[in-house]
Amino acid sequence: MLIRSSAVATAATPDGRTRDRVTQLLMERGAATAAELGAQLGLSPAAIRKHLDAMLADQLVEVRETRNLAPRGRGRPAKTFVLTAAARESFPHFYDGLAAAALRWINDQCGPEAVSAFAATQVSSLEERCRTALLEAGDDPIARAEALAEALTAEGYAASATTIATGGQLCQNHCPVAHVAAEFPQLCDAETAVISRLVGTHVQRLATIAHGDGVCTTHIPGPAREIATTVRTDT
Repeated sequence: MLIRSSAVATAATPDGRTRDRVTQLLMERGAATAAELGAQLGLSPAAIRKHLDAMLADQLVEVRETRNLAPRGRGRPAKTFVLTAAARESFPHFYDGLAAAALRWINDQCGPEAVSAFAATQVSSLEERCRTALLEAGDDPIARAEALAEALTAEGYAASATTIATGGQLCQNHCPVAHVAAEFPQLCDAETAVISRLVGTHVQRLATIAHGDGVCTTHIPGPAREIATTVRTDT
């Protein structure tokens, strides 16, 4: 692959090693600002901008708007960097061309329902391995999501789980079948169904790498919160 060859050609230089570290960090995090990357890698703002500018020119990263629900302060919003599809080619993929061709044949011969059945079969072994890893996670969906993130990371998905106001989020920063899933969303649907069964509650996919997002994000709703009411007794 061209990206892999380029990485080998530059690996002997300090710049090449630093860009490899930037690429790895962006793969693990899904997205990051220049300040976050610089702090993580111990680089000055000028140094990290140099590397990011070069990677932008080589079409290895692209800029996305920072999603921030907090009130915006003064100054311009920070730029968030994500890996491009070309950069992701430097990470392992599972025979994309052959898999896509096989799924096209199944779709043409047997219809989209057969593709869905195939996708469900393919993730069944992953589900069983992850289920074993969740045996001691208890019944709380958020705790199970955290255990699932560890299990998925062991499977190569570079996953993480975080708690948010409405429950939790499971993020997968690498998808081994992203190119095939872009054509056959049944693969994403089957994976989402597996996540739902494993955490024990309904989940919602908010973003996927297959559709151009920097990370696959799944929302896991937390327990419903009781709304406190005040009863007046002075009337």
